[in-house]
Amino acid sequence: MSEYQYYEFLALDQPLSDDAYEYVRDLSTRAEITRTRFVNEYQWGDFRGNPSALMDLCYDAHLYFANWGTRILMLRLPPSWLDLDTAAEYCNDETFSARRSGKNIVLEFQSQDESGEDWGYEVPGSLGLFVGIRNELSAGDLRPLYLAWLAGAYYVLDENEGDQSDGDQEDDYEVEPPVPAGLAQLTAPQRALADFLRVDQDLLKAAAEASAPTVDKPAADQDGAMDSWIGGLTKKQKDETLRRLLSDDHARARKEILRSLQPRAPKPSTVRRRMSSLMAAAASQADIREAERQQELERQQGLRDLEAQRHRESQLALLSDRGERPWADVADLIAAKKPTSYDAAIRLLTDLAEISRRRGRSAQFAERLAELRSAHQRKPSLIERLDAADLP
Repeated sequence: MSEYQYYEFLALDQPLSDDAYEYVRDLSTRAEITRTRFVNEYQWGDFRGNPSALMDLCYDAHLYFANWGTRILMLRLPPSWLDLDTAAEYCNDETFSARRSGKNIVLEFQSQDESGEDWGYEVPGSLGLFVGIRNELSAGDLRPLYLAWLAGAYYVLDENEGDQSDGDQEDDYEVEPPVPAGLAQLTAPQRALADFLRVDQDLLKAAAEASAPTVDKPAADQDGAMDSWIGGLTKKQKDETLRRLLSDDHARARKEILRSLQPRAPKPSTVRRRMSSLMAAAASQADIREAERQQELERQQGLRDLEAQRHRESQLALLSDRGERPWADVADLIAAKKPTSYDAAIRLLTDLAEISRRRGRSAQFAERLAELRSAHQRKPSLIERLDAADLP
């Protein structure tokens, strides 16, 4: 299968300026480019642009996918939406980083897998699946950052395993960052991010044990917050707000207003677990899941066995009502002198043996079977099948 790369960029807060648009146009002649979106696919060659530079200069979100196992998501947002020091608590060398970019900060989520599983993997929809993460972060929801940290947990574990000595392994393991609420109630963008970063589901379930549940605010509360906010504005503030909403910066202005009205996410838990504890809990979750899977397999097998038994009972009842005709069918099958016909005759004789047993006529069946064996004793293939069937 050939190599495949996918690039997508979005300008979310405001469209590209004329200069930025011309700059992007010069980077590719084949890309789908508008003032707000850049999309290109490569099955040979490489993109001539620098995604990090484009995020610094032009775009608010970027998605990269390569079918040899590389997945990258970048998000740019104002520092008023997310404190860089807060983001740094979740950074690691493998799956998540945060950096200053002019007046903004850029978050980079990354997942690498050399197992080859992505050769048959389709691009995960589009960047639109993930842009909601920006608004979630602006409301203080740190679940996306924790998911990125969790995606790198196994990398950290592998590195630390090679550095341990004197049985002091656990003391050197990293401690998890603050655990945000709602890890067991991920939003759609967060679920997409967890899949994109290949977060282990058992590890996520174990991590969620220390995560408080979230409570959704009813729409009425949000309307009330908006009414309260509008009522608290002075005439000068209202005029300034209207100017911003009518300016070229209207998209960012609207986002900032809506952000101020969003209910803030609960503060993260103060519980901080060691990596080894999380891994042990994940292993326990895997054991529970496997036990549940086995129980379900057994249940499904039981249903199949019950259905098979019902079918057999129905077949025996029909056969029993046919009187002597089944014995004539056996004779016809044997007369065909074909292996498949012999097999069908044996199956029919097995059913006749069971009917005879239930009626208390096994002796009569044995007599007829002996007569049949005697009549066809020169058919070794048939006799072998009768012996293997262990008929009475």
